[in-house]
Amino acid sequence: MADFFNAFEIFEMAEQIERNGGAFYRKAAAETQDEDLKGVLLQLASMEDDHIKVFSAMKEELAGQEWAQGFEQENEAVLFLRALVSGKVFDARKDPAALMDETSMASILNKAIALEKDSIAFYTGIKDLVPPEFGKGRIDAIIKEEMRHIRVLSERLASMSEF
Repeated sequence: MADFFNAFEIFEMAEQIERNGGAFYRKAAAETQDEDLKGVLLQLASMEDDHIKVFSAMKEELAGQEWAQGFEQENEAVLFLRALVSGKVFDARKDPAALMDETSMASILNKAIALEKDSIAFYTGIKDLVPPEFGKGRIDAIIKEEMRHIRVLSERLASMSEF
């Protein structure tokens, strides 16, 4: 990864995170026999697909914009994103579905919660870089939706442990 980020690269990473999330949820849905849980997982995958569209549209809106050229290298948000994508926290290019522990649905749900938390951390970093006129509000909406995913997954996990 280069030492310099521009907005196009950041939105590309966000799209990849969402593609990975969708793949993870689809694989998890294929692994479960619980039809209700399968429906929840497929709904989450669909939401991730919608997020890809949002980031893609934001990226297209940037064409030729001065803001899209890059960011100051000492900007705290840039330093945060660099640490995240270095692979120490997560790697947007890795396919989490390939790393899935298929031994139990509880382990799949725990992995999904961890991935959602990583996404929120990444999008929080992006939010600090995006000027309001370029879609900061849309990133806030995605963060809230990812937080809702964690709630849904956590509730499902809790209901499994009640038995």
